[in-house]
Amino acid sequence: MRRFLGATLVSAMALVLSPVHALEQPGREGSVAESFSSRLQTVLNSSGPSSGGPTAFDTVASIELQPVLAQRYQRFRQDFPEVTWQVEPAEPTPDGRQTLTLRVRGAAESEGLNYALEASEQIAIRLEGGQLVEQELLAQQSLLRSGERPLAVNVSIPDVVLTGSRYDIDLVVEEPLGQALVAGGLLDLTDEQLSAQIRPNLPLAPLGGGGLFKSVQAPQQPGSQTWAVMLVHPDGVVTATKRVRVVSSN
Repeated sequence: MRRFLGATLVSAMALVLSPVHALEQPGREGSVAESFSSRLQTVLNSSGPSSGGPTAFDTVASIELQPVLAQRYQRFRQDFPEVTWQVEPAEPTPDGRQTLTLRVRGAAESEGLNYALEASEQIAIRLEGGQLVEQELLAQQSLLRSGERPLAVNVSIPDVVLTGSRYDIDLVVEEPLGQALVAGGLLDLTDEQLSAQIRPNLPLAPLGGGGLFKSVQAPQQPGSQTWAVMLVHPDGVVTATKRVRVVSSN
């Protein structure tokens, strides 16, 4: 069993965000979203592990949201102290809500290993008076790799699946590992684990040299599933997370 370093990433990256409220003046949604994304990016990049108190978010979030956002952000920066955030407006949702895309790159150290992080999220946001009051995570994926020569991998997990369907989750090693022993595992993260930023233990089993290949079942009700995948190889560790939307055929 190995403790999964990246398990907090989904909820930690989603510190602040969701659908933009119908703003006071028609036609200004784009400009307001751009202004908010710029302010949010500044806050995320200027607040270090030792800061992150409620005042760090007082210009971008409501009073009610500031404490929880600060707590999540501080926890994330403890795990990933060297990160760079990029926040940009994205295409509105079909129901007209404004969205933001967050990208983060950074580094961390755990159990004597150095990790490189690449992750992205799309979040629908609702603003009131230029401050965040609601958020909804629409999409998320992350890749965390360790070692002097990060292993080249391809993560193949669908964005959207139908209720009750079976679908494949693959973590493919792009370069042959020869006779090297490789272990891997897959874990379905619960909403409680994501909300509490819990780091679960991910069970590992021996794999073939080509990577990890699993077939999984979507739930019968619409919603989402968040998967954590880990691959341990001679030169280090690869972990990935991905949020999968589950929709009905209707």
